[in-house]
Amino acid sequence: MHVRHCSRLMVLDERNALLLFQYQDEHTSSPFWATVGGELKTGESYLETASRELYEETGLREEIGPLVMEREAVFAVARSQPALWRERYYLVRCLEADRVFAADWTEEEKATIQRWKWWSLEAMRAEGPQSFKPENLADLLADIIKDKPAP
Repeated sequence: MHVRHCSRLMVLDERNALLLFQYQDEHTSSPFWATVGGELKTGESYLETASRELYEETGLREEIGPLVMEREAVFAVARSQPALWRERYYLVRCLEADRVFAADWTEEEKATIQRWKWWSLEAMRAEGPQSFKPENLADLLADIIKDKPAP
């Protein structure tokens, strides 16, 4: 099975709202919300990928903060075969949420990302875990807010 090494970004604004993208592709029957991020390119570190993906997908050039979660999961998104995803999630603080734009999206991103939205923890809890990938995203956000409150 192909292994896909990915950096994911928990981009939080000054209100502790989390930036998520809504994805829809041939592997899912309904859209889901997931974080900014993507696959490491040859020779890149997780942190280099995090910085590159942050700019490409949001237009932001913020400091990549601490590692907040690592996980492995098997799934397929915009690919014909399932892969083992080895993901590292990093915290990024963004003080100007209105600056977000699609700076350099790939054709795959243009085809699968429907829109983006800033989510409060309360809104994520009301929506339910089935709407998010990974399903524990609201719990991770709650832990971040508790351990690393907004500046």
